[in-house]
Amino acid sequence: MNKRSVYIETYGCQMNVNDSEVVAAILNDVGFAYTEDITQAHLILLNTCSIREHAENRVFQRLHEIKKLRSENPALLIGVIGCMAERLRDQLFDNDLLADIVAGPDSYRNLPELVTIAQNSKKAINTHLSETETYADISPYRVGNNRISSFVSIMRGCNNFCSYCIVPYTRGRERSRDAESIIQEIETLQQTGYKEVTLLGQNVNSYAFTQGKNTTNFAQLLEKIAQKFPHIRIRFTTSHPKDMGEDVVHVMARHANIGRWIHLPVQSGSTSVLSRMNRKYTREEYLQKIAKLREILPEVSITSDILCGFSNESEEEHADTLSLMREVGYDLAYMFKYSERPGTLASQKMPDNVPEEVKIRRLNEIITLQNSISKTQNAADIGKIFEVLVEGRSKKDENELKGRNSQNKTVIFPKGNAKVGDFVNVRITASTSATLIGELVE
Repeated sequence: MNKRSVYIETYGCQMNVNDSEVVAAILNDVGFAYTEDITQAHLILLNTCSIREHAENRVFQRLHEIKKLRSENPALLIGVIGCMAERLRDQLFDNDLLADIVAGPDSYRNLPELVTIAQNSKKAINTHLSETETYADISPYRVGNNRISSFVSIMRGCNNFCSYCIVPYTRGRERSRDAESIIQEIETLQQTGYKEVTLLGQNVNSYAFTQGKNTTNFAQLLEKIAQKFPHIRIRFTTSHPKDMGEDVVHVMARHANIGRWIHLPVQSGSTSVLSRMNRKYTREEYLQKIAKLREILPEVSITSDILCGFSNESEEEHADTLSLMREVGYDLAYMFKYSERPGTLASQKMPDNVPEEVKIRRLNEIITLQNSISKTQNAADIGKIFEVLVEGRSKKDENELKGRNSQNKTVIFPKGNAKVGDFVNVRITASTSATLIGELVE
């Protein structure tokens, strides 16, 4: 394996981005250098997502494109890793041998062995789900040019079994990572110049690491990290409304280096739909949490995931979602129409019976409303001064820089003497539905 290179293409969530860095580290230890040039790779891995059908279709299309590279390099190995590998392992081999290697999210330590097998047989697979694997002892190989912000996984898997969601079946049950290993990873990031970390988990609020008689919950972990790293901005995602407690919000309020942003996916504004989704909270309970959150942390930015067209969703239930969006006033939302995922409870027990044209119309209504709300929310920031972490140059103007404030909003401003990695104060002078525009404050 010496003097070979690996190219990794990542799809889907932030957890997959972090997983790709774990994979790069594992392969680097056995002689595979990471490359960003796909034409130079001896091994190509697609780290995949199964959350929606569209994501899987993109990967199949990409696999057909990558196979053409074999005409110039017959020894090229192609692997599919991650959630799609777990769910569609047979199709990936049977469909004209699109992949030589298939590895699920808990099988990455086994990749060097799978590569050796694939070199000999062109078919290597491991999709075993683990009850203990957290990759806690592996220092991720930071991929890409961003040396400012990084993701740190604190747990893996999910126990919630929302009726529409494939994640518990592709990523297994919840298990939390050793708190000290998390702190050690952040320490390494700080030493190499990183200024921001995002703590990752399918449901960070249910983090619970037990050692002996002591259990560390998420609020305690967050406080410990915020105290130890006062000069690093700390974020976390994703939170589940049923588990989001006031203890976490009070920790945020006590520490200025914890970002004033919470991603709290509602999925639907209708209690009856939430019940069918098995979300384990009502509309009223969700709104009560939002009210308490803003009472404790008035400057918080709240974002969400919204799913329309779920099984039997009526016009009245859709209207409930629109009214909840107006009441909460999300700063941003990720909005989707329901895509039935084979293997979930919904696919087995609930009809996907909202017509496609109705799903599209409802999604467009949600998008239009959210764009209007985002525009209003951002306009309310005009005149305020925010601390912004500079992340890079603006795409539209080389004389401008971009970064994000504590509320996780993108801010564009003239560069002045600022440079990437600086924390700078910016006064907001204008806004759009997606961006804040400002000027440096000396």
